[in-house]
Amino acid sequence: MADSILDRRLVIVTGKGGTGKTTVAATLGLAAAAQGRRVLLAEMGPDEHLPGILVRRPGPPVGYEGRELAPGLHVLRIDPYEALAEYLGLQIGLRGIVRRVLRNPAFRQLMEASPGWRELITLGKVWHVEQLRDERGRERFELIVVDAPATGHGLTFLDVPRVVGSAVRAGPLRRHAGWVEAMVRDPERTLLLPVSLAEELPARETAELVTRLREQIGVAVDRVVVNAVTPPPFPPDVPDLDERLAALPAGATLPGAPAPAVLAACAAHLRARHELNRRWTVEIARTTGLPIVPLPRRPRGVRGPEDLEALAGALLAPPDGCAASAAPPGRGSPREPAT
Repeated sequence: MADSILDRRLVIVTGKGGTGKTTVAATLGLAAAAQGRRVLLAEMGPDEHLPGILVRRPGPPVGYEGRELAPGLHVLRIDPYEALAEYLGLQIGLRGIVRRVLRNPAFRQLMEASPGWRELITLGKVWHVEQLRDERGRERFELIVVDAPATGHGLTFLDVPRVVGSAVRAGPLRRHAGWVEAMVRDPERTLLLPVSLAEELPARETAELVTRLREQIGVAVDRVVVNAVTPPPFPPDVPDLDERLAALPAGATLPGAPAPAVLAACAAHLRARHELNRRWTVEIARTTGLPIVPLPRRPRGVRGPEDLEALAGALLAPPDGCAASAAPPGRGSPREPAT
């Protein structure tokens, strides 16, 4: 197991929708750039989400060409049609004609009905930027972080090079798909980073993702990020604070504070949330057999770079090596997130 996520050249972040994979990808990219690395952060949806949480004033869209949003941090959005135009332009030249053909509505309708090409051309773009070198012969980007599609589509996304390689026996397409497949399956270069929530449905989907990765895809995965974990709500010496509040006599008051019954209800909710998260964090570790990297819940959500910086330490910390234990809460269970 690698000691740090940053030991890999390419990190592909995926997870069930709503688990915070974009937050994790942005945190990783920002933290790596803060360490002086040359980082590319790529997203691949129809809309741009990364710039808005990486910087306070992101300005115009970064688009397919991308731009540097922070020192050492280059951000782009991979549009499959732009990637296809770039690929065909490199292969056959005549870039102007290629772009006109790709803008043709009939051609687009045909492409929309064709499976697999979007995933392959998008991964091909990632492979292309991985090969780039600067004027000094160095890698243009030391770390590439991909905010990949959500779990179900993400598996298809990663498996397409293998499928194409199996179906096409010769020619440039077979050769290029082989290059992409080699990059994805190289455990020294590429790491898949699953992101989950410590709740039932995301936990079950994460277990299925890891199983299929191992059995079908062959991409390295060595930890699971569990996002938005509620930390222990009470000081260690009063673990039953909610019960103590609820036991206060009717009509009791606490100077400057809401009624004890209200406080007791809020405290009980926090404890229930903490225990739920702890249970499913242990379950994720048990069903995946992987160490856990817990990220604490941000009370006001993730709104900007300050929130990402606050998560960086926990994300880059060595994963909890004993988390794979199915031990009950307490000794041997995954570590609690820092508050």
